[in-house]
Amino acid sequence: FNNRICCVGAGYVGGPTMAVIAKNCPHVTVTVLDLNQQRIDAWNSDSLPIYEPGLQEVVEEVRGKNLFFSTDISKHIRECDVIFVSVNTPTKTKGLGAGRAADLTFWELAARSIAQHSVSHKIIVEKSTVPVRTASQLSSVLDANTQGNASFTVLSNPEFLAEGTAMRDLAVPDRVLIGGPRTELGSECVNVLADIYANWIPRERIVTTDVWSAELSKLMANAFLAQRISSINSLSALCEVTNSDITEISRAVDTDLELGKGFLKASPVRSIDPPAVLSVIPVFIICAIL
Repeated sequence: FNNRICCVGAGYVGGPTMAVIAKNCPHVTVTVLDLNQQRIDAWNSDSLPIYEPGLQEVVEEVRGKNLFFSTDISKHIRECDVIFVSVNTPTKTKGLGAGRAADLTFWELAARSIAQHSVSHKIIVEKSTVPVRTASQLSSVLDANTQGNASFTVLSNPEFLAEGTAMRDLAVPDRVLIGGPRTELGSECVNVLADIYANWIPRERIVTTDVWSAELSKLMANAFLAQRISSINSLSALCEVTNSDITEISRAVDTDLELGKGFLKASPVRSIDPPAVLSVIPVFIICAIL
């Protein structure tokens, strides 16, 4: 690892993530890349293209020292050993999966550009929220467009950022998830990325796994969050009818350890009491009616 990192995509995830890495790794040169000249100009100005509490201060602290913003994609791809890819993955508007599936057009364009300008081994870090096995598709595109002695190892490192707390989420994360191929080279690449994060994040919070499990873990976390928000909002409507206190219910349910780590352990002998399930169904029917 030559202590040079770049990120393709200067958006909501790429910009703040690279700024925090640059702040905590002064020995690493970090460059954020984008084809949009206006966006890069904004990152190099006093009016950043996005707002997050604390972002302006971090960027101003390290910009021009070891954090740079550029449109010279070919130069920095050639120079960097670690390349984050954080491009937009909007929902498809046409074709198969329209309205549901992720549009990976920008992902493929980024992969082709990386393959075109690479001349040595690169660690490609998948940062965007993508469908499971996108890393495999990315590897296929990279391999099909590889030139000379270039080679690639694709890792999954999904983001877990919330709007308004992104800088705190990056500085003090609940966990950092890194997925890599189950090979000797894959393990070495995972360790390279883990060592970068370990400059400010305790090792016990850096979770390593395989690529597909990392990709699916991000989607599962999003789904569980949506389920919890939907459930508590539905129950709040029922509380209004029954004069119950939703705050007290939340506190009582939150003390149940089965809803934490134990609940997430799959087992063929793990079951839920059928009468208990049946007793809850009318509650959700009432919530739906309300």
